[in-house]
Amino acid sequence: MKIKWNAPVILGFALICTAIYVVDKFLMGNLMPIFTVYPQIDWTNPLSVSGLITHVAGHANLEHLLGNLTFILLLGPIIEEKYGSQKVLYMIMITALVTGIINVMFFDTGLLGASGIVFMLILLVSFTNVSSGEIPVTFILVALLFVGKELLQSVEVNQIAESAHIIGGACGSIFGFRSSSR
Repeated sequence: MKIKWNAPVILGFALICTAIYVVDKFLMGNLMPIFTVYPQIDWTNPLSVSGLITHVAGHANLEHLLGNLTFILLLGPIIEEKYGSQKVLYMIMITALVTGIINVMFFDTGLLGASGIVFMLILLVSFTNVSSGEIPVTFILVALLFVGKELLQSVEVNQIAESAHIIGGACGSIFGFRSSSR
């Protein structure tokens, strides 16, 4: 048997997130601010602007990282096999950018982590066996369960950006519907 690098974008993303987390620990938390999008962006600072996308690679703690990587490594290869590496990279980048911009526009908190990407993958995976013009029951159920749970939890005081989860899920839904209509 031979080991196969089966999902280069997903595996690369997972390795980047892990490397950033480990290096940040060695630097005693001084790297993570680069991988966070803040409510006020300094448009003259390239690191501040890049946070609109790079925030998905930063994670607050090991539980946060491992929770996201579990879903990314479980669902990502299925998505990458169906849509291809280039489209998956595009979907990750667009989801990160949309999530970052909406966070800056409407919320007064910082944002980091790949949870939006996880929710994009969760909703997108429900479209893997869809023919044109169909709405899968699995999509409806997944949307109700995952997005419904996030809406309910959004009224709680916690350190979780439910908005990023919902936005990621919306992006995954849009990607799924666009791809299934072709």
